[in-house]
Amino acid sequence: MKKKLKFMEITKQKNIEIKGKHVKPILTDIFYSSEDKPKPVVIFCHGYKGFKDWGAWDKMGEYFAEAGYFFVKFNFSHNGTTPENPTEFLDTEAFGENNYIKELDDLQSMIDHILLPDFNCAQQIDPSNIGLIGHSRGGGIVVIKAAEENRINKLITFSSVSDFGERFPEEEELEKWEEKGVRYILNTRTNQKLPHHYQFYTNFKENEERLTISRAAKALEIPLLIVHGSSDVAVPISASGKLFEWSTFSELLLVENADHVYGITHPWNEPEVSKDFKYVLEKTREFMDTPQEELLRATEG
Repeated sequence: MKKKLKFMEITKQKNIEIKGKHVKPILTDIFYSSEDKPKPVVIFCHGYKGFKDWGAWDKMGEYFAEAGYFFVKFNFSHNGTTPENPTEFLDTEAFGENNYIKELDDLQSMIDHILLPDFNCAQQIDPSNIGLIGHSRGGGIVVIKAAEENRINKLITFSSVSDFGERFPEEEELEKWEEKGVRYILNTRTNQKLPHHYQFYTNFKENEERLTISRAAKALEIPLLIVHGSSDVAVPISASGKLFEWSTFSELLLVENADHVYGITHPWNEPEVSKDFKYVLEKTREFMDTPQEELLRATEG
């Protein structure tokens, strides 16, 4: 049975600086309703070349707050944006020094922060009910973190990757990267050439077992909702198919004719989200609303 959304005042706190392990702050937004009771938590992780204010991510925060959730989204500390310019990749050096371990550490710092007894919104959250959502590369991050953090009890991926290792160059390109120490990727939205220092690859190799998404997915003991658009050209549907095969308690939601971002673009100035993204949000909320035990029984095997 669908839970009807009722209008209530939403509190938004934007661009809060959270201290993490890697010097640079983790810029954070939180959304919650005026309803005076502990709320289930949703933490959202953006993807590669993404940021917390991209497209309709604010609309997603409002949607979950209106549905009775405490919603958190943040910029990974080394995603290339700055507290002064949270939507622009002005800190290209930080972008070049980013890696998967830093992103896992940032997510851990975020989980730890909101669960501190003196967190200024502690009375607003239910610490026994925490879900993670990750988009694209962020999907791989949340799968790994959920497998190693027992305070997470629900997991959702949007257009997720399934293998970090396969996304690196090989042979001559890899040798050239090692020789030069840096390679550049074009951000088609801004036409910037963004750097990846070779440490990105060496850090992956040094932590390859931990960063193997298939290993983490197989270890999951919580419900997983896997969402993917059938017309995604950035990450193939097969990536989500693999996640579904690997995980025991998973459900696969294929969105017909949807692209990698479900019809959303940046900036998003429309009063409503796209039809595809509205469908994704509704199905995600249904999943989050369902008791964990019920999801485990329904998806086992």
